[in-house]
Amino acid sequence: MLLKDYKNNFTQELSLFYDEQEIESFFFIVMEAFHEMKRVDLALNPNFELDGMQLLQWETVLSQLKEHKPIQYILGETEFYGLPFFVNENTLIPRPETEELVDWIIKENSKDKELKILDIGTGSGCIAISLAKDLPNAKVYAMDVSEKALEIAQKNAKRNKVTVIFLHQSILETEDLLATFDIIVSNPPYVRNLEKEEIKKNVLDYEPHLALFVEDTDALLFYRKISELAVKNLSENGQLFFEINQYLGKEMTDLLGNLKFQNIELRKDIYGNHRMLKGNFQSK
Repeated sequence: MLLKDYKNNFTQELSLFYDEQEIESFFFIVMEAFHEMKRVDLALNPNFELDGMQLLQWETVLSQLKEHKPIQYILGETEFYGLPFFVNENTLIPRPETEELVDWIIKENSKDKELKILDIGTGSGCIAISLAKDLPNAKVYAMDVSEKALEIAQKNAKRNKVTVIFLHQSILETEDLLATFDIIVSNPPYVRNLEKEEIKKNVLDYEPHLALFVEDTDALLFYRKISELAVKNLSENGQLFFEINQYLGKEMTDLLGNLKFQNIELRKDIYGNHRMLKGNFQSK
């Protein structure tokens, strides 16, 4: 079957599950993954034909998409901040909003400066690895409670040719980080159970709940713990960066303010939601 003809079948089969734009995005993502072809390549090579094995691969993807499995998990990888990352059901799928957080940190810091950075709740390692890549003089540490997530993160560090020191540790059970850092960054669990109805089925059914959800009664659990540790373990004028729940911007600003952080800045993401927060630590 010609790939251009299969595209029509692919679109029709998924039309009950996704909108047209999303289906087209899936098609070209898979096409690049399986055939190293971009959209323009299909136009230039309209007679590209799928053999039996290739057709079976496409049909496997199609059946999994019908079950709302994320395309990143189906293919086992994704791109973040221009870098390739392995992902699976033990790691969150990196999102554009988190790229904005990484970009903010990079732009706030000189590439020539020797920095000590800690990423808490690293998951796939996307934040830590991207920072290590773009801040080459930084010594980067990354912590996670999940051993399986750390296995993926270690593979991603190797894939992207950077050195990151990975720590298997629960931040909630940590009383002291036993080191001083210039930057602490975290994208911890922040979705309240009351917000589950806003979550798409592909996220709710497949992404790790351990990395997503917090109890409604203590939505700032991770932020409070990390911020208190940051007071102990940030260098003078060190920076604390968070990705946050869009509905809790004021509460997060108050949290950092009550802990005497300075120059607190709340930023919106590309979708107009309050999603990122930064504070500077000054002991005097």
